Amino acid sequence: MIQELLMAAAGAAAAAAVYAGAAARVVKQYERGVVFRFGRLRDDIRSPGFTMIVPVVDRLHKVNMQIVTMPVPAQEGITRDNVTVRVDAVVYFKVVDAADALVRVEDYKFAVSQMAQTSLRSIIGKSDLDDLLSNREKLNQGLELMLDSPAMGWGVAIDRVEIKDVSLPETMKRSMARQAEADRERRARVINADAELQASKKLAEAAGVMSDQPAALQLRLLQTVMAVSAEKNSTLVLPIPVELLRFLERATPGAPETEPVAAPEPAPPLSEAYLKGRAAAADAIEDLTGSSVDPVPRDADTA
Repeated sequence: MIQELLMAAAGAAAAAAVYAGAAARVVKQYERGVVFRFGRLRDDIRSPGFTMIVPVVDRLHKVNMQIVTMPVPAQEGITRDNVTVRVDAVVYFKVVDAADALVRVEDYKFAVSQMAQTSLRSIIGKSDLDDLLSNREKLNQGLELMLDSPAMGWGVAIDRVEIKDVSLPETMKRSMARQAEADRERRARVINADAELQASKKLAEAAGVMSDQPAALQLRLLQTVMAVSAEKNSTLVLPIPVELLRFLERATPGAPETEPVAAPEPAPPLSEAYLKGRAAAADAIEDLTGSSVDPVPRDADTA
């Protein structure tokens, strides 16, 4: 009798152990447990830790509540200004309602991926190339809104959407490079012209000061000589203007003052006897040669 009781107790203990092993479940900290009893959803969501279910009757599904990082494959499209580009992105999302993520959608990860690709192509068609290259923050917000609206019905919350890269055709890259180069060259020319204008104004002011103070020209010349001599050159060519020589001559103490040049005196008028003799000589030469010749040079009239 006692032996039969011991065997029954041992059998019950073994059955209880088997039942406990079949019913015991462990839910991790980043998971939530959803229980289906005979295919119907139970309202109680199992929290992290040890939990029990009814074997054969209940089915426990664990849902990961961590943030999922999903890359969006590169999508090729035409922008609003007719430029063909390839854009890829990345989506960060997480499950906020484990029951909805299992019941309302078959595979929430696949659904989010397809919706992200469709939304990315839509954003490409509605945006200009400049917006894709420089105004990505606004486009990221638009993508997040387009994904978050339907995802909330699936128990999924879109945490963040980022556009990773924008691939352009080689011809467009060369055109943009030429445009940037031309813009930089234009700015360089404007800066150079502005510098020339400022330098010309300063030179004009310096010329005005030197014209008022001739000694400034001499000081500037001496400064130039000192700057050139600091180079340790063996030969120094120094042009000296005539105005500087005259200035130095006037500035030298005891220098003789230049005397004014006297005007030439007018030649005295020719005498009457000289004119008669010149006429007689001309008549004699004409008788001998048969041609009229003036024996006296014409310059003699003004001598």
